Amino acid sequence: AVGTGKVADSGQVIEMQVNVGQKVLYGKYSGTEVTVEGEDYLIMRESDIFAILG
Repeated sequence: AVGTGKVADSGQVIEMQVNVGQKVLYGKYSGTEVTVEGEDYLIMRESDIFAILG
């Protein structure tokens, strides 16, 4: 899942650059692992993503 984006100091919403289904590269210690109803997820900030793979 992808959120709606980040809210800037001005109140404007800055849209996410990554979309559902895209493969990304991120650092070894980026994000937080959580389990919800038996499903594992990795939650991270968009700024922790190094690259979006084509």
